[in-house]
Amino acid sequence: MTIRMMCLATAIAALSAVTAQAQSNDASYCNALAQKYETYVANMSYGRSPMPESPDIKIAIDQCNKGNTAAGIPVLEQKLRNAKIDLPSRG
Repeated sequence: MTIRMMCLATAIAALSAVTAQAQSNDASYCNALAQKYETYVANMSYGRSPMPESPDIKIAIDQCNKGNTAAGIPVLEQKLRNAKIDLPSRG
């Protein structure tokens, strides 16, 4: 095997490990967002003037649960920002 092939194989292996770690971090972050939403925002809607829950939040949480974090994270972040809730750390 040539040096170029060995370098390429090493780079691919390293990239795979980084990608897997990023996906794991995104899944953890998405779940943390969903938990924070459920804890702070969803519970606020049970007060004297409850606000109906928008369907997009249910879809975003479902997307997180299915591993499609790219679709779930932005919606959850925006809902938390709108409610003036600090976002959890992403790492």
